[in-house]
Amino acid sequence: MSRKPRKAKGKGRRTAGLSPMRRFIIMLGSAAATLGVVVALVLAWGLWSYQGPGPATDGGEPRVVMLRKGAGLTEIASTLERDGAIRSKAMFAAAAQVTGAAKSLKAGEYEFKSRASMASILRDIRDGKIVVHQVTIPEGMTSQAAVELLMARPDLTGDVAAPPEGAILPETYQYERGEDRAAVLKRMMDARDELLVLLWDKRQPGLPITTPQEAVTLASIVEKETGIASERPQVASVFVNRLRAGMRLESDPTIIYGLTGGKPLGRGLRASELAVPNPYNTYQIDRLPPTPIANPGRAALAAVLDPPKSDALFFVADGTGGHVFAPTYEEHLKNVAKWRAIEREREAKALQDKAAELKAGR
Repeated sequence: MSRKPRKAKGKGRRTAGLSPMRRFIIMLGSAAATLGVVVALVLAWGLWSYQGPGPATDGGEPRVVMLRKGAGLTEIASTLERDGAIRSKAMFAAAAQVTGAAKSLKAGEYEFKSRASMASILRDIRDGKIVVHQVTIPEGMTSQAAVELLMARPDLTGDVAAPPEGAILPETYQYERGEDRAAVLKRMMDARDELLVLLWDKRQPGLPITTPQEAVTLASIVEKETGIASERPQVASVFVNRLRAGMRLESDPTIIYGLTGGKPLGRGLRASELAVPNPYNTYQIDRLPPTPIANPGRAALAAVLDPPKSDALFFVADGTGGHVFAPTYEEHLKNVAKWRAIEREREAKALQDKAAELKAGR
């Protein structure tokens, strides 16, 4: 007895009666679903690559990258990949284009944390968050010493000559790696000029100073006479009073400048040096020396252009690092005697200590 063949089960039976168009639509939907999954995975990978942690540095130290001035997007992306800051230059370039940052990328020296994300790196370069270096010109430094300080900076370029004494404003200045030294020096000089104009316009009336340059010269003497900020107004007042009275300034730092150009003398002044005339010997010349003897800071300039009212005409060291002031010569001599006694005590103590060292060494 024969049996009829059974019909196939499953998908084949369900689609056997479908039209070719219907089957094509089903296959297309299946392919689209697969493609959607692939696209989603690619997007997820791209998002992770962009916002996720980037490459680590050895020891977790920050990574420094130099982007050349004039570099385009392709060069910037290649430099970042070469220096290990990003994993994919193509991904970085695409992200810069998509975010609109491609036309705003800035050259310079950058410092990125270990494992910094591509997003943060792109943001920093777009915002120009470059590494900023600093150089500090101390108050009372000579122009020659300031230029030597600039010349010693290996991250600056170009040669520069010393400007006139007193032309620089002592402060901390920022600069970029590779910047020209002349540009940094110009900022220092411009800052001095701007401050001097401001202070000169607001100066105290009736001062025995006739020009801004004289103010700078007197301020430089005040700067070198005391290292204590609170004393600058008092010292300035003494010198202003002496100028008004027609007295000589008799400032030791002016003599030292005439002898060494502002370099430390390394010892006390000799009586013979006080007596030898030179353009900077304010024991021998009237009024001010021909130029400043250093670069005075803000406080010294402000002090000579608005000194406090005082009758003091003399001052001498008090043994504590500061000075004691006096209105008369007689009182000043008493203060000098006290200082000489302190000096003798210190010299005797130094001799005793030396003798003790020699004895202990036997």
